[in-house]
Amino acid sequence: MGSNAETLEFQAETRQLLRLVIHSIYSNKDIFLRELISNASDALDKLRLESLTDSSLVEDTTDLHIWLEADKDARTLTVRDNGIGMSRDDLVELIGTIAKSGTADLLQKIKESKDTATAESLIGQFGVGFYSAFMVADKVTLRTRRAGTSSGTQWESDGEGVYTIQEVDGLPVGTTVTLHLKPTDSEDGLADYLSEPKIRQIVKQYSDFIRWPIRMATEHTNADGETTRDIDTLNSMKALWARPRSEVSEDEYHEFYQQISHDWQAPAETIHMRAEGTFEYEALLFIPSQAPFDLFSRETKPGVQLYVKRVFIMDDCEALMPNYLRFVKGVVDAHDLSLNVSREILQHDRQIRGVRRRLVKKVLGALKDMQAKDAERYAKVWTQFGRALKEGLIEDTDNTDALLELVSAASTHDPEKTTTLRQYVERMKDGQESIYYLTGETRAMVENSPHMEAFTAKGYEVLILTDPVDEVWVDQVPAFDGHRLQSIAKGQVDLDASADGDQETDADKAQREQDFAALLTWLATTLSEQVKQVRLSSRLTTSAACIVGDAHDVTPTLEKMYRAMGQQLPTVKRILELNPTHPLITALRTAHAANADDPALAEIAELVYGSALLAEGGDLPDPARFTRLLTDRLTRAL
Repeated sequence: MGSNAETLEFQAETRQLLRLVIHSIYSNKDIFLRELISNASDALDKLRLESLTDSSLVEDTTDLHIWLEADKDARTLTVRDNGIGMSRDDLVELIGTIAKSGTADLLQKIKESKDTATAESLIGQFGVGFYSAFMVADKVTLRTRRAGTSSGTQWESDGEGVYTIQEVDGLPVGTTVTLHLKPTDSEDGLADYLSEPKIRQIVKQYSDFIRWPIRMATEHTNADGETTRDIDTLNSMKALWARPRSEVSEDEYHEFYQQISHDWQAPAETIHMRAEGTFEYEALLFIPSQAPFDLFSRETKPGVQLYVKRVFIMDDCEALMPNYLRFVKGVVDAHDLSLNVSREILQHDRQIRGVRRRLVKKVLGALKDMQAKDAERYAKVWTQFGRALKEGLIEDTDNTDALLELVSAASTHDPEKTTTLRQYVERMKDGQESIYYLTGETRAMVENSPHMEAFTAKGYEVLILTDPVDEVWVDQVPAFDGHRLQSIAKGQVDLDASADGDQETDADKAQREQDFAALLTWLATTLSEQVKQVRLSSRLTTSAACIVGDAHDVTPTLEKMYRAMGQQLPTVKRILELNPTHPLITALRTAHAANADDPALAEIAELVYGSALLAEGGDLPDPARFTRLLTDRLTRAL
């Protein structure tokens, strides 16, 4: 034992801070081992770097490692490394951080924090993760000798009133931290930290990808009942994201993907990237080939894990991936974050927001490349995740253009294959300015809608949108490549030419409007409770009538969705359009001109409106009345 031992008393503020660390801050006591292993890994990194840059430093770096030792008799757990070590001054500077100025400020911030997660992140920012050891230990002894020096130092404390520092001779280079463990207490979250399975579980969860081997002597019993002690390496050290892509095989990628996703199918795409500069990180992301069953569950969270220098920090890091890319699996390993950074801190961190932007662009870029190079594989991915990706058109205005390029939709161009918006634009007729679409519950319902008649007759392609999210995003996106997206069930439609290709003159239109003016006025009055306007249609060729909305009206399907979510909307009256060439409408005009007061005409008006409502898949306000009126009219016709 050396000399120069000192017993020092913690300041009052420091004692208060220690009590918070030990008793209040950390919700998961297992992380003490993560902190100690991370410190040891840093020490090994520093020794390796210093040995390469300082020729005067003569230390053996051929077997850098971390050693764990559980002594059940003494109830001690030891974490030892043969890294850079610390001098006496280093020890005071690094381990004594909380005794320096700023403690009062830290305490005030902790008191002001609203939850333990924020408090944990503050502790980490002040560099006192080492003190989490006192959550599980009654006493902590630290012995260390810095590389290139001959004298070692011992630091010891019970985490209460005092700590001691003294010189110690004969120590190896590196640092040894010995924890004198508290008794196991499941109610207080104190596990049996001398149990080999528990130690293995913590190392596997938090430190599996640390680049240095984490070793421990373990006992094994053979078939003959003989007990032997072997040296086991507890961590895999296989951080694929830290290796160049050229050195990683597809089998290794698939194995890692299966490990983090629990999906036994191969991923559709692997994205391996590294960013250097002011904020360094590596990322290894996977686009699955099949959607999980809970993709659209409210409880589903993004599947990207966050590491800091190969140390696991958290699952499902929302700050790294937007909700519409929640199906992406993988890891992001940041080099410059605190180990105890919280979700709340991440959400407001400028550098993390920058990482998120780059990750999103990388994922969308990978999907775009897949679309261009392997259309069949992309079609399968879109089938699985297209609905989620379209949520991005509502949530992520910064990437609207990139997402629109990815959109794939059914259309009247092909009964089986989908089309991209780019392909639609390339097929547009000369003079066509808008991209036409119609939303509905099923393809059959959309294809048989009266709104499609003129478009089908004149050869205009119409997108068939049947996902619930389609009702929302088409109103959020103004245009694609300069072409406005227009619903054929909203607003005025004028395709300029009749079904047989003849051009209708303005004089013809004016005469027709005059011929039907009286009928339109009477119908608007008769159906005033149901519609806000009755007009002649240019979109119908075979049906008698259809119902359309104004350009900015909420669609009936969207109105239903809002009501199902508990949001009450004012009733939206729509427009009844009549086909002036249909026999029913011309006969109705003739009957009205002959006897406008005939009560039977009002019933026919109700039937025309109800039929139009049913044709688009709508709900009748009074099905029993509609059925009775229809039955009466059929009876009279026989």
